[in-house]
Amino acid sequence: MSTVSAVLLAAGESRRMGATNKLALAVDGEPLLRHMVKTLQASRLAEVVVVLGHHAEEAQGLLQGLGVGTVINSAYQEGQMSSVHCGLEALTRSCDGVMICLADQPLLTARDIDVLIDAFARCGGSIIVPTYQGRRGNPIVLAYAHRARILGGGRNLGCKRLIERNPELVTTVEMDNDHTVLDLDTPEDYASLLMRLKEAPARSAAMQ
Repeated sequence: MSTVSAVLLAAGESRRMGATNKLALAVDGEPLLRHMVKTLQASRLAEVVVVLGHHAEEAQGLLQGLGVGTVINSAYQEGQMSSVHCGLEALTRSCDGVMICLADQPLLTARDIDVLIDAFARCGGSIIVPTYQGRRGNPIVLAYAHRARILGGGRNLGCKRLIERNPELVTTVEMDNDHTVLDLDTPEDYASLLMRLKEAPARSAAMQ
């Protein structure tokens, strides 16, 4: 069985959300960042490292009591790959693959994560990319063997570029839901999420 660890990217400024730090937005009664970490911890991931940056102290407060590893990216304004580098360098356990996770995908479940872990183990794959109805999503899983290559490639070798340059290494996994292709960037996204979460119990009750 393959062992997969995760790097959760939570260092960005979330400018499109306006004055609100989206990591603190309530999702199912708890802050988004805390919700995301608990989802990852409920899966079969071997280790989770959260990369913080913008408002790092506030974000650390949201994680109190979860026992998750964190690292602060002081250069978070240089872009997402600076956080990927920090996360890769902060992993402490041996693993076969690394899942690069975004902190603003509130519909992801532990089952979704485990589906990707299983796909990585099954194909012995180098890069796993989830898809839904033709759309590529996140999180992706990279073989640990790519770690040195990414760290040595500087900020220019992003995950997207690695995938584009090496299509033969990529295995796409068609998911049975849209959780991997939805994220929160704007107040409108958040409003849609709240509406969806509100409607979900009603749909479930109607089907019983």
